[in-house]
Amino acid sequence: MLAVSAVALFAGQRWAIALIVIAELFLLPTMWPRAFFPGELTTRLVALATLAAIVPGVLAMRRAATVLVVMSGRRRTQLACRRVHVALVAVCLLAVAAPLF
Repeated sequence: MLAVSAVALFAGQRWAIALIVIAELFLLPTMWPRAFFPGELTTRLVALATLAAIVPGVLAMRRAATVLVVMSGRRRTQLACRRVHVALVAVCLLAVAAPLF
């Protein structure tokens, strides 16, 4: 999903940024425990590099919220964009906390 969305984004499709952010949010709970809990050094380094690569996508979350509002067929208002952005942040926080449970 991440690779196809990245290719679509390079082709100029605005909707791809929303899919990239969602894919990176799903990648986050898989990688952060491998980066910070004991394990092999190479595994930890690869996980840290992956987490570093996720940062630009997480920073684009505000743009992704706007695109998600447009994709859902709703009017693009500041309130709608803010609500979707808060929902994405909540999903991000749940994704970070999920491996702890």
